[in-house]
Amino acid sequence: MIAIQKDIAPTWEMEHTYKQLSPFELKDKLINLANKHGDTSIWSMLNAGRGNPNWIAATPREAFFTLGQFAMVETRNVWKDIDLAGMPNTKGIATRLKAYLENHHHAPGVDLLKKSIDYGTIKLGFDPDAWVHELVDGIIGDNYPVPDRMLAHLEQIIHAYLIQEMCNNEFPPGKYDLFAVEGGTAAMCYIFDSLISNKLLSTGDKIALMVPTFTPYLEIPHLARYNFEIIRINALEMDERGIHTWQYTKSELDKLANPSIKALYVVNPSNPPSVAIRNESKKHIIEMVKNYNPNLMIITDDVYGTFVDNFRSLMAELPFNTLGVYSFSKYFGATGWRLGVIAIHKDNIFDQLIKDLPQNKTDALAERYGTITLYPEKLRFIDRMVADSRQVALNHTAGLSTPQQVQMGLFALFALLDHENRYKELTQEICRHRQKLLYKGFGLELSTDRFNAAYYSQIDLLVWAKIKYGKEFCDFLEENYEPTDFLFRLAKESSIVLLNGIGFGGPKWSIRTSLANLNDEAYKIIGETVQKTFEDYATSWRASKDSKKK
Repeated sequence: MIAIQKDIAPTWEMEHTYKQLSPFELKDKLINLANKHGDTSIWSMLNAGRGNPNWIAATPREAFFTLGQFAMVETRNVWKDIDLAGMPNTKGIATRLKAYLENHHHAPGVDLLKKSIDYGTIKLGFDPDAWVHELVDGIIGDNYPVPDRMLAHLEQIIHAYLIQEMCNNEFPPGKYDLFAVEGGTAAMCYIFDSLISNKLLSTGDKIALMVPTFTPYLEIPHLARYNFEIIRINALEMDERGIHTWQYTKSELDKLANPSIKALYVVNPSNPPSVAIRNESKKHIIEMVKNYNPNLMIITDDVYGTFVDNFRSLMAELPFNTLGVYSFSKYFGATGWRLGVIAIHKDNIFDQLIKDLPQNKTDALAERYGTITLYPEKLRFIDRMVADSRQVALNHTAGLSTPQQVQMGLFALFALLDHENRYKELTQEICRHRQKLLYKGFGLELSTDRFNAAYYSQIDLLVWAKIKYGKEFCDFLEENYEPTDFLFRLAKESSIVLLNGIGFGGPKWSIRTSLANLNDEAYKIIGETVQKTFEDYATSWRASKDSKKK
């Protein structure tokens, strides 16, 4: 192992320790190092390590705050006593909102509010007063969420949004039940816990992960509460140039035919490769489930689906077997709002497996849920998740806060009413343009791939280095350096923060770059700086070759 100079990076021992950290924990170490870089007037830190978009959907937020102003007028009309107001009345509220919007036609977001009310009443057949009152009462936040899973009208709005964006407007017969949650993070926690609590998974069970994937899906299964046996479905396919396509070979997907695999966890499009599963692979997954593993429970996290044209989730392809998770955070620039939803088709494997449990497990579950229903055996899995999210005993206070649900609904309505897909095309172009700049900086050819969401970029540096310098150089790298050395050099010398791909279950020398959170020009700089850093390695390699000749 070649010693790394102290003025370039931390000691090898430190790096060897750091490589055991989750990429998001390692990121904090790199940020600290990058922030210590010398002249900040010349360099500002380029943190491409976290996928927080640097854009927001403005119009639905403007509609939210304008609706909030009307809601306050309504409460003051009911009861006005200095700092105290009443609860909004239902009767006639739709007419009053219409008049308010006409009188405030220059207020931000008014057009979206008008169209949103019409969408609910005309397109979905809502009673106008009931629809408007749900929005107004919800934005005020003066009542517990009722129903606790999701407010009734907003559930139908989000259902329409998921059909449009996750099912490409081609949905199977029947409907999905939705559970509004505090972002994809909460969804992940609720799903893992409820699968265990309802005896659908047990400690030590075998589950499959499609990798590379978001790190918690790799880390949570190893917690003592779960301790699952992990079967990795690896994205091994490469193109004719030897470059990763981040797709799954049939031989990898064939692993799903094993009926001892009880659950499959998918991020689609993937994180960090940011590539959607191609149609042929989805068909093969369907074949594995239908013919070999019909009881497979599939959990698909589709947060990046809107960045791929004509995206179609596994929740649309395999509705009986699939639980869908969607977060509004990335597409709408709303990570701070914590808005997400869990979707399960009314006819699903989760409910079926609960019905098929042996009597001793059924009795235990009847005791668990017996305080909230007289017929616990009829309680559906999605409603069990709602109860489990509040430890069952607090089921009566479950549910996502109503102002959050209203903002979620306005985001969805904004997309549903954008018939020309202007916002979608804009956000997609932002990411694709940045991807082109990054690849230009790397000196790499960017191939056209309709399944590429371009929200992140995962580049295998060994593949790139082999093309640029040859196999001998790659052998030198692997023999003499740890991949984290490269990340530390970037952070210290150039104030650039990237994440290690191996922490996501990817190749050891791969790096993950978020294309969402930096200004465009930063990505060309990142690519060029990576090239320069690798040329330093190449200089050491050439020097070592020369010394051996002597």
